[in-house]
Amino acid sequence: MNVEILRAPRLGDVPHGFLGRRGGISTGLYAGLNVGLGSDDQREAIARNRALARDAVLPGSTLVTVHQVHSSDVVTVSAPIPDNDRPKADALVTRTPGLLLGVLAADCVPILFADETRGMVGAAHSGWKGALHGVGEATMAAMVALGAERGAIACAIGPCIGRTSYEVTESFADPFLARDGEDARFFTAGKPGHLMFDIGGYVAARLAAAGAGSVTLMDEDTYSQPDRFYSYRRSCHLGEPGYGRQISLIGLR
Repeated sequence: MNVEILRAPRLGDVPHGFLGRRGGISTGLYAGLNVGLGSDDQREAIARNRALARDAVLPGSTLVTVHQVHSSDVVTVSAPIPDNDRPKADALVTRTPGLLLGVLAADCVPILFADETRGMVGAAHSGWKGALHGVGEATMAAMVALGAERGAIACAIGPCIGRTSYEVTESFADPFLARDGEDARFFTAGKPGHLMFDIGGYVAARLAAAGAGSVTLMDEDTYSQPDRFYSYRRSCHLGEPGYGRQISLIGLR
C-alpha cells in the first residue's frame, strides 16, 4: 500500500505532508507506518517506516526529529541530528536545504509552517500543554528570528483528535479560560461534569492571533479513523498495551 500524504495548498511548493498509518511495514498492534521511536514496535520496522516517510516527501533528504516532551521549546536546526541525540523540544525550524523536519503525533496537533518566499520552514507538535503555552507562537518567533516575515508564514494544522472525540473534565478548561475568557468557544457541553474540546480550532485561533499569513485546518479526526490514523486515546479506550505514531514533515530542496 502506498504512503498516504495529506498536503496543504497554502504551503505552496514547499515539500511537506501529513502522513497517517497507511503504507508502512509494521504489523499487529502497530500495523502501518508507525514511526514512533518511543513505541515497543520492532526497531527495524520503525527505521524502515521513517525512511519510507522521508522518501515519500523529500527523497534524498535527512530526517530530523526531536524528543518531544509537551513543551513550547523550539530548536533551530542547521545540520543533521542523530536519532540517539535528539534534543528535548517540541518544534523545529530551519532554512537549510536537504533537512526534513518531522514531528510525531497520535491525537496531538501537528503544525507545519512555511515562508516560501524567504525559504524557511518549521514543524511543531502541540498537545494541550504545548497549545496552552504557545508552542505555535514560539515556532513562528523562531522563524522570524531566522529572517522570516511573520505575515508571510503559512501554517497548516494536520490530523488531530476532533472535538466530538476529545472529552475533558470541566476543570481542564480552567487554565485556558484564565488566559483568555473568549476561549470558552472551544469548549462545548458533554456529559455531566465534562466538556468537549476543539483543540485544532484552538491552535488555529492562536496562530491567527499571532499574525500568521494564513492558517489551514485539515479537519481530520485521528480518533474516529482507525484505518488511517494512530490514536493514543482510542488505544487507551480499547485497553491496548501500546500505540503507534504518525509523522508530519516539511523541508527545503
